[in-house]
Amino acid sequence: MDLRQLKYFLAVAEEGLIVKAAERLHITQPPLSQQLMLLEKELGTRLFIRSKKHIQLTASGCILQRRAGQVLELMKATVNEIQEATDGISGRLSIGVITSFGGALLPKHIAAFHQQYPGVTFDLHQGDTQKITELLKIGIIEIGFVRFPFDMEICESVILPKEAMLLAANMDILRSEADTVPFFRLKGLPLLLHKRHVAMVTQQCHAYGFEPYILCTSDDIFPLLHWARAGLGIAVVPESARSFSSGRSLRFYHTEPSALTTTSALIYARNQPLSAAAMHFMTLFKTDRKKENNA
Repeated sequence: MDLRQLKYFLAVAEEGLIVKAAERLHITQPPLSQQLMLLEKELGTRLFIRSKKHIQLTASGCILQRRAGQVLELMKATVNEIQEATDGISGRLSIGVITSFGGALLPKHIAAFHQQYPGVTFDLHQGDTQKITELLKIGIIEIGFVRFPFDMEICESVILPKEAMLLAANMDILRSEADTVPFFRLKGLPLLLHKRHVAMVTQQCHAYGFEPYILCTSDDIFPLLHWARAGLGIAVVPESARSFSSGRSLRFYHTEPSALTTTSALIYARNQPLSAAAMHFMTLFKTDRKKENNA
């Protein structure tokens, strides 16, 4: 198995047809088909279910598609690291971010870094904390921004300041002009929660003597905000989620008397050397955080 075969395999898996994959790869169909058969023979399993109109992945093919993508990403990261100037003035920095952090907090740090090191470009990967940690573990990214909890055995981390959790709701649900609402007001109201926050919110509800009515859970905050805007429920989201909302149909509220908080962290692989670009970014980020804390 070589990189060329993996590229061929991914092209066929993504296009669903040999002819389209061949066109995309700028080769003829016979050598493409031959390489796929050799790959199946080497692995000792069928990767595709072939028909005249479409090619469908088998279970083994689905596994290879996921891993082949990671292998090619890792190879690209390796080439970028080798080609990177040792002083970090040029190169490519691979960063993984959770959705809320990537949209709200990361851009201002990237802007400051880019102004100082305009020769560095970025490869951004987005996902939940588990995915970002996995990408860090296999070397596709160098730096990740995640929320607690995460696997601290494989990661070094820089803990970031706590972030308040807010209520995001259509005006027709809470009907409050104030910026804060008592937490007990959530009793009986439909809640929209990220899966990572279910236990925290449930514990808070129990502290106020009621069982939460959880209408929807999700591994992404975007659908929660859309549902809240549509009046389906109240989303409990990090304060950084404000950046994803525009217009007046969705309002954000703090809770009282005690606010829920979430904690995030910048992580990097334990016992793995960072590229020059990553080290410069870490230094700039830590300096920026100190300035914010002292302000």
